Amino acid sequence: MSEQHTYRVIVRGTWEGLTEQARARLLAEAAEHGMASMRFSEEGSLSYEPVPLKHFSMRYVVASDAADGEEMAGAIAEDRAETALRELGYGFAGLKSTVTDLDTMKINRKPASRR
Repeated sequence: MSEQHTYRVIVRGTWEGLTEQARARLLAEAAEHGMASMRFSEEGSLSYEPVPLKHFSMRYVVASDAADGEEMAGAIAEDRAETALRELGYGFAGLKSTVTDLDTMKINRKPASRR
């Protein structure tokens, strides 16, 4: 059995081809998707600025085989984002992901004398 790693993935993209209904819904719900809503989860959290309504990001937690690496975690998160955005009826383009492997991330701790 292979080792599982936990990844934090930020998927970024651009709104594209939004219908008037989709644009109106995004603008009406903008307060729910601002800076305070940014958190990593399996189902993902959407965040964007209403003015200009151009870019968005989605944050995911992905558990994947360590052997598959960060590239697979990014692909999984991008697939989740595509599915979620399509289900919501939002047009988008240019998805790109940034991946952090939480299991290999180095944490620099200050010595007790420097706290």
